[in-house]
Amino acid sequence: MALRHAVLAALLDGESSGYELAKTFDAGMANFWHALPQQLYLELAKLEKDGLIQGRAVIQETRPTKRLFSVTNAGLAELERFAESSAKPAFIRDDLLVKVRAVDSASAKAVIEQLEERALVAAAKIDIFERYMERQRGEADEQAFLNSGDRIGPYLTCLRGLRYEQETADWCRQTAQILRERCRANADT
Repeated sequence: MALRHAVLAALLDGESSGYELAKTFDAGMANFWHALPQQLYLELAKLEKDGLIQGRAVIQETRPTKRLFSVTNAGLAELERFAESSAKPAFIRDDLLVKVRAVDSASAKAVIEQLEERALVAAAKIDIFERYMERQRGEADEQAFLNSGDRIGPYLTCLRGLRYEQETADWCRQTAQILRERCRANADT
């Protein structure tokens, strides 16, 4: 997947400025695609040049003029082509996993601290996902929203992010506990 497809998908929610798009990436898309604001602005320029999005200037009295972007018919066709193409399998690339793999020859204490820290980060992300999903559902319960909500794509990707972070938090806590117990057992012998 290229950044262009992630930007096009984010713009399906409606017209957006580059700044608003960066906030969307931080909240709604960070679980599956990371991009720096500079990358987003460059990609917006490319997409506009390619005719996949269109921008319009909005004059503001007390602030600089801003540009709002929306997906064109050509952009929708590109997303359709992308949706029909084969998806490549995902893989985990995480330095913390390398540290756990090497824990038998490294400082278990440092790895335990990093596992506990990662569990806290995952817990914070879980809270963000849950609040975002509640806002998307409104008054509907989850199943009713999934059955009849207007746009469920963003919700489904957040659901995946939520489950990923829950599993991450559980694994980090369990792994830290195992390592603590092994350290205590080794200290007793």
